[in-house]
Amino acid sequence: MFSKILGRAKNADNPSEIATKISKMSLSDMISYIKGKTDDTKVDEEGVTAVMTRLLSKDENSNYYIKPDDMDSKLKKAFELVILISKNKKITVRAVELIQEFTITYEEIIKKYDYDHKQIYGSRLSDALSNSAQLVNDIADINNKMAVIK
Repeated sequence: MFSKILGRAKNADNPSEIATKISKMSLSDMISYIKGKTDDTKVDEEGVTAVMTRLLSKDENSNYYIKPDDMDSKLKKAFELVILISKNKKITVRAVELIQEFTITYEEIIKKYDYDHKQIYGSRLSDALSNSAQLVNDIADINNKMAVIK
């Protein structure tokens, strides 16, 4: 029961089918996946975690998925994707940890984007982190109540 909420990681040497699919997706495809608009794949806990892991991944040159010199549209899509994930009902504790890692890793990029475009993604991502932690707590409470009823 709690393994879904905690988002236990699968074996890194043998990634799951959904993790493999997400590793090949663009940002737009990942947004569609999180919104549940893909016909072939349903949103699940493992997929949400895989998307966050992808956003924090490094390439063969040890560069993160998002770089300071990326186009503004890519940065905005990435920020919006994290906010969408924070509202998703399939979020896990691991995904919340990854959202926190995202905000720390990309802190300078977020600040620069906000300053250049007069946006408030810094505070929106901070609020998203708080809301996602609360959502995980609510899901755990509901699961506990359902376990008692059974």
